[in-house]
Amino acid sequence: MLFTPTRDDTIDRAAPAPVDPAFRADVLRGLGQPHKAIPARWFYDMRGSQLFEAITQVPEYYPTRTETALLHAHASEVAKRIGTDATVVEFGSGSSIKTRILLKAMPRATYVPIDICGEFLDEACEGLAALFPQLKIVPVEANFMNPVNLPVKRDEQAMLGFFPGSTIGNMTAAAAVDLLRSMRGTLGAGSHLLIGIDRVKDPARLVAAYDDAQGVTALFNLNLLQRINRELGGTIPVSEFRHVARWNESASRIEMHLEARRAIRFEVAGEAFHMEGGETIHTENCHKYRPGEMRLLLAAAGWSELEHWTDPQGDFSLVLAKAEDDRQTP
Repeated sequence: MLFTPTRDDTIDRAAPAPVDPAFRADVLRGLGQPHKAIPARWFYDMRGSQLFEAITQVPEYYPTRTETALLHAHASEVAKRIGTDATVVEFGSGSSIKTRILLKAMPRATYVPIDICGEFLDEACEGLAALFPQLKIVPVEANFMNPVNLPVKRDEQAMLGFFPGSTIGNMTAAAAVDLLRSMRGTLGAGSHLLIGIDRVKDPARLVAAYDDAQGVTALFNLNLLQRINRELGGTIPVSEFRHVARWNESASRIEMHLEARRAIRFEVAGEAFHMEGGETIHTENCHKYRPGEMRLLLAAAGWSELEHWTDPQGDFSLVLAKAEDDRQTP
């Protein structure tokens, strides 16, 4: 028997936000597929960004702690190689917590944070301005998955792209290469990229990192449905879904899904959908890499690895790469 929700079954009853046509298109396309899926970039409304920051603090989520320690250990080496007055362009800046470590080692830098959530971006910039009064901050509200026209002159200072958090793992290898090429185009010839990449490890640890005991990641995943209800006039019964994290061995990735607890019907933007019990909406992939695979990924996008740092357990990698010269190759 299908469960058909009323408006009271939707959890978020806030006033509608302006509709992003790309969000609407991605959601309707994804829900209309036989295997339902919605791109992970739509997690990050204001509430989603806040929940992700909370995820980074749970005990099971090792990537943030490990990468932060690596930055503390090696930020001065990065600054020595690049220069303390470089332009630091962060792709998907979020709260910019890790960026503070890097900027402390580069006190004369210009900081260009790029983020899709303007409200969260403004908050982060206010915090950085208070910590670094002399820092020139040039925020850009944009989807960094596409080429970005930077509001700075690339030929006046060294350019350093910063892409922490193993966000590159959210993409397939082909999409990751495309993004890294786009970053190379955004930053320009002779630029550098400092990137965090998560490594392959015990699947049990990986699943725990994406399905924490406190349920913060579950709230983060379910918030996507609440956003759909709020912004797209949805009637999705959020309480009839549960968060699922799975290790896909053949693809070397953690997958996050929203699984229907039973058969349901709902509407989004005036279109009707139904799901069977046990059917899922695939919301995120988190690919994990081995060191050799990381080098190949960067090389395919025109970057050459200069430095590769990791923690004693080999859980996480911090890689400094340089854009290769444009030249014809066989």
